[in-house]
Amino acid sequence: MLRRLRCSPRPGAALAALYAIVLALALIQPAAAATKGEELVTDSRFTVERMLADKDMPQMRRYIENAKGVFIVPSLIKGGFILGAEGGDGVFLVRGADGSWSSPAFYRLLAGSIGLQIGGQVSEVIFTVMNDGAVQAFLGNEFKLGGDISVAVGPIGAGLEASTTTNMADDVYAFSKSVGLFGGGALEGAKISPLGKVNDEYYNAYAPIQDILINRKFFNPQADALRKALP
Repeated sequence: MLRRLRCSPRPGAALAALYAIVLALALIQPAAAATKGEELVTDSRFTVERMLADKDMPQMRRYIENAKGVFIVPSLIKGGFILGAEGGDGVFLVRGADGSWSSPAFYRLLAGSIGLQIGGQVSEVIFTVMNDGAVQAFLGNEFKLGGDISVAVGPIGAGLEASTTTNMADDVYAFSKSVGLFGGGALEGAKISPLGKVNDEYYNAYAPIQDILINRKFFNPQADALRKALP
């Protein structure tokens, strides 16, 4: 069954948990032979291949095939004790009028929560972006899932009702695979914002989001394998 995520105001105390996630992401060092962007593109391709091959996600391919865009977060880190936070960097690609995928643009997702929760978890997440309005949200400086655009958990497993598997009315659907245990909390009001420096480094030039995703003025052959992996 689809579960809709709704945005709710974040208490100021949750900022400490968000700062911890930002610090953890900043301390992740890429391999000497690859930039951060190159690593994210490679990891995103592996995520797409693994999740498309997962028998527990038979409907995800159909959602990607009908999507206007796809946001892939190969490592979404979640942790906390009472105060919780989630964060991860990923790539966003837009489908063109001819059905081809754009070059990737790089984004960061951050969310905080407060409540009864304990533990840690790392997830691979694919967000299917289903309409032009949701794509436009990615072209801005920052937006919220569940606030600026609607988001629902994608259907997984077998035996789903036909009405569920064909329902693509929400702006975004999230499919995930997780490692670890986490009790309580939810991805609510997550902020997504572009990583300008990573984009510029990956294309070796000043690379505005619009010119990467829509105008297609930038290209890096290192992303060819990722584009080919997407239905």
